[in-house]
Amino acid sequence: VQILSKGELQVSDKERHTQLEQMFRDIATIVADKCVNPETKRPYTVILIERAMKDIHYSVKPHKSTKQQALEVIRQLKETMQIERAHMRLRFILPSKEGKKLKEKLKPLIKVIENEEFHEQLEIVCLIDPGCFREIDELIRSETKGKGTLEVLSLKDVEEGDEKLE
Repeated sequence: VQILSKGELQVSDKERHTQLEQMFRDIATIVADKCVNPETKRPYTVILIERAMKDIHYSVKPHKSTKQQALEVIRQLKETMQIERAHMRLRFILPSKEGKKLKEKLKPLIKVIENEEFHEQLEIVCLIDPGCFREIDELIRSETKGKGTLEVLSLKDVEEGDEKLE
């Protein structure tokens, strides 16, 4: 009867603790999945991220999404460790007419141009910061009136290979 009138379900301390621990782990997993060490381009392990989160005394906010919190954690970790969002690899194919002009507008949003070819159209393979994706997508759509294409080649550019223990 209490629950119906007050509308709240009491959660035990143990339950709440378990819930927060799970969220902490989920946040660390998202961060580990989206980030690399910018010097080695290698991903960090979830355990290493969890340890770093404990070092900065990160406390989970139960009413905020884990993805939002992960982005917040990345910002905070940047102050104490080498960490960066892994770059996305994209390919755009732009009509020759708009290509050159559009490339100038896209340049500030591109981290690294890996390959560029110009035949009937301009084709660029590049690395970008994932935070710029939406802006790049909108630019290409509006400037080429739907004639340009944007293709995601990989969501994160990481060095594969044997992990070195730190």
